[in-house]
Amino acid sequence: MGSKTYTTRLHNLVVYAYHGVHPEEKTLGQRFEIDIEFTLANPPQPWRDDLRSTVSYVNLNRLASRIAEREKFDLIETLADRMVEEVRKHPLIASVTIRVRKPSVPIQGVVDYVEVEVNWEGDSK
Repeated sequence: MGSKTYTTRLHNLVVYAYHGVHPEEKTLGQRFEIDIEFTLANPPQPWRDDLRSTVSYVNLNRLASRIAEREKFDLIETLADRMVEEVRKHPLIASVTIRVRKPSVPIQGVVDYVEVEVNWEGDSK
């Protein structure tokens, strides 16, 4: 019979925030880019055209922005993990992946960005 997977992706949410280990990063801030990808646990069959049957990507966008802009972390790994922990609380979420990119990396050499990815997958039901 088969099954369906519903995946939603938010690509390249850009925030200005104050994460990093260097004092300048904490005081001057910089751009961060965030991707959020999630799948739904047991979506209704057949799909209902109703916001209550899914997870609002608008709300997830707000959640990620709020965490990135209001909280401060030394590591982007911690920032990404914090977002995953909040997103996974939603009862309809089966899995979530958060990617955080830091385009202005304080290292020698030419690098487009550094990216961290954190994945969470719930228990199979």
